[in-house]
Amino acid sequence: MLQIKPILVALKRHKAGTILIALQIALTLAIVCNALFIIQQRVTRLQRPTGLQESDLLTIQSRFVGVADDGVAPLIRSDVLALRQVTGVEDAYATNSYPLRGGGWSTGARLNPDAKKPTAQTTQYFVDEHALATMGAKLIAGRNFNAGEIVVADPKSLKTPPQAIVTKALAEKLYPKESALGKPFYLGDDKTPATIIGIVERLQVPWSGTWTDNFNDNAVLLPVQLTSNFTVYLIRAKPGQLADITKSVPAALFKNNRMRVITGERGIRTFATVREQAYKSDRGMAILMGVVCLVLLAITAAGIVGLTSFWVGQRRKQIGVRRALGATKRDILSYFLTENLLIGIVGVVIGAGLAIGMNLWLVSHFEMARLSLVYVLAGVVLLLLLGQGAVLAPAMRASRVSPIEATRSV
Repeated sequence: MLQIKPILVALKRHKAGTILIALQIALTLAIVCNALFIIQQRVTRLQRPTGLQESDLLTIQSRFVGVADDGVAPLIRSDVLALRQVTGVEDAYATNSYPLRGGGWSTGARLNPDAKKPTAQTTQYFVDEHALATMGAKLIAGRNFNAGEIVVADPKSLKTPPQAIVTKALAEKLYPKESALGKPFYLGDDKTPATIIGIVERLQVPWSGTWTDNFNDNAVLLPVQLTSNFTVYLIRAKPGQLADITKSVPAALFKNNRMRVITGERGIRTFATVREQAYKSDRGMAILMGVVCLVLLAITAAGIVGLTSFWVGQRRKQIGVRRALGATKRDILSYFLTENLLIGIVGVVIGAGLAIGMNLWLVSHFEMARLSLVYVLAGVVLLLLLGQGAVLAPAMRASRVSPIEATRSV
């Protein structure tokens, strides 16, 4: 405490350097706090479960050539039967979409068909009685569809079927105080209710963006085979045979009907590839933010080392005189550590305000959550420790200045 007054006097004589290093610490804190928050959000999204047993899953997107939509349904049924006969295939079904696919149907779910605002937002998966087994989705209440409940429907004139299976998250949104099993609900603007006959533990929506965070696990399974030419097949391989069916399944489909197209990035994908592609931008953003943090912290540490080394060089005579008057090495070391700590405290106070202000700007312009103060506090501690660590080497060099050196220079 006794050194603070002479330190403040010394810092007033070096205002430019002091202000610059404090501002550098502040700017680094503001950017690092928000970057770490973004990294945490992206990493959390990468680890979200889909509700599928993702291993041994293969997806194929096929389109028939020269076939009108009203002629597609029997071709899809033929394809599915052919897929289930392929050696190494455990089960298969046709659908409009699946978790993380990147495209699908979204609509509102209502308890009152005349309500203007939906009770919950949800995605719709059109499936058959083989879907749960193929996906590996866990049925926690009720029952699965049976073959007699599957209907063929034109997507342009689709009516809500009488039965539906919903996810646990959606069931709790629709009926938060009671079991949703056996209860009705309405989809979109359709006045025809569907009765919940089963509840699955979890199924993620087809999208991975932050705009789905409010209904990420809300999904409805409907017993419908759409007459759409943009059909997706989800196929479960028997254990250890995914690589083999990745080659044999396309051949089986072409053998069943050669008038089709299976091309492009989404043509044939294992679910591991689906997940990797869905979160490609999140993974890239997390890596980029991590690199930015490391570079900024390194520049700030280098700035502190450089400035302190410069000041030590300028004050060698002063340090020698203090040593000659009885100051110990510990006193000199403490002097520079305290000096840097005071600059660091000013920097982190300014930086904390900048970090919160920067986050408010990001929240107002982008799909971001508010910054937790935990990140600001962690950033403050990190920057102060970094500053003390960076100044340690030049401070120890200063503490080794000999009293004789001062005597010689007088």
